[in-house]
Amino acid sequence: MNKKEDVKEESVFDTLEMPLLFDKYDMSEVVVKDPGLKRYINLQPILVPHSGGSYANKRFGKEEVSIIERLISSMMRGEKYTGKKTKAYNAVKEGFDIIHERTKQNPVQILVRAIENSAPKEETTQITYGGISVPKAVDVSPWRRLSIALGNNAKGAVKASYKNDKSIAACLADELIKASNNDRNSFGVSRKDEMERMAQSAR
Repeated sequence: MNKKEDVKEESVFDTLEMPLLFDKYDMSEVVVKDPGLKRYINLQPILVPHSGGSYANKRFGKEEVSIIERLISSMMRGEKYTGKKTKAYNAVKEGFDIIHERTKQNPVQILVRAIENSAPKEETTQITYGGISVPKAVDVSPWRRLSIALGNNAKGAVKASYKNDKSIAACLADELIKASNNDRNSFGVSRKDEMERMAQSAR
């Protein structure tokens, strides 16, 4: 009996399928090419990107949060969407549908490519010498690179939707597609270029 039960259990687990994001998109097929960001971009398959703050009080807990949920949280930082999780969630979900319709590609892969293209490698900091502040170029940690890229892409989408007939979902789709193509018209890519240019002049 035990042997039969074991075989039965194994067959049940073998038939289980990995959940699809929004019941549509396979996250297991997404590839991260940037070796620095690979460790910090959580692409674990998930149906609904909502952890309920489970990792909020853990050190480096953001590593455990899905990259999709982090994008949704970044959308909430704008003035119009502060604290409105459902509204930001729906905007990202609709934006991914638009991306899939326009590019015929997995929108999560487009998001990852946009992050890679808009994550700065250098920035400037202020160092004080005898009461005089001097700008100094410093390398950006992978953790911060990811946060900056997500924040700028979300900020660009919210900014583009201001006094615009386009919905926030359409603006988000435009921003991510432009960033994935390394287009300088993307807010995230333009901010990255600006930060690296300032860092280069401060070497």
